[in-house]
Amino acid sequence: MGGEVRQLFEPIGRRVLYFHQVLGEMVILMGKIIYYFREAPRNLQSILTQMAIIGYDTLPVASVMAFFVGMVLALQTGVELQKYGGQNIIGAIVGHSMVRELGPVMTSFLVAGRVGSAMAAELGVMTVYEEIDALKTLDIDPVRYLAMPRFIACVICVPALVIYSDLIGIAGGALISHLHPQIFVSYATYYDSLTAALKVKEIGTGLTKAVVFGAIIALVSCYVGFSTTGGARGIGESTTRSVVLSFMLILVADYILTRLLL
Repeated sequence: MGGEVRQLFEPIGRRVLYFHQVLGEMVILMGKIIYYFREAPRNLQSILTQMAIIGYDTLPVASVMAFFVGMVLALQTGVELQKYGGQNIIGAIVGHSMVRELGPVMTSFLVAGRVGSAMAAELGVMTVYEEIDALKTLDIDPVRYLAMPRFIACVICVPALVIYSDLIGIAGGALISHLHPQIFVSYATYYDSLTAALKVKEIGTGLTKAVVFGAIIALVSCYVGFSTTGGARGIGESTTRSVVLSFMLILVADYILTRLLL
């Protein structure tokens, strides 16, 4: 009987211990990154390079995603509101949804899938092929040289991408609201309801989420990359792991921040 109970709870206990180990290691990595913020001016070139990769190179995909998300949101809500004569508030609904929720979450998912996976793979390759050990041999801290620039770039670029996505999504909603025959809301009416609904608090909430999500993406990607083992197979697994873990933590953080910032 005792052996059966042990077999039942041993896998659960092992997973709980592993979870706390990963959590502790990520907290330590976060502490090291914050400590090396003071070295940011000396690593400005690396930060700017990462900002170009994270921000500028993501703009085309972010544009398409945000534009069609805004159009779909306006189409679905506009058709339903038209039945009750409430289509004049469609601008407020699209703007509020994009700024507070869809903009930060969808953009962060895009960055985690496109950039976070690449970060994890790049650092994973360096770890597996002992390039990280070579940096340590040269007395170069991998956290300062590799993780800190990526973290700062992510924290800066994700909010900037969110602002851009919000504007593109709102523009897409305005276009479909004006052109769709079942809705037909003038641009003036659309933007009047938008500006009446959007307050500084809503914009601040969206940007706060974006900063936290950017930090999560960078932290998870760097941690997974540094802990990669097992050759080419391990690198592939780390890439998938970083994306899945980033998505999960973004959703958890989204709920917590929404609850705190209501």
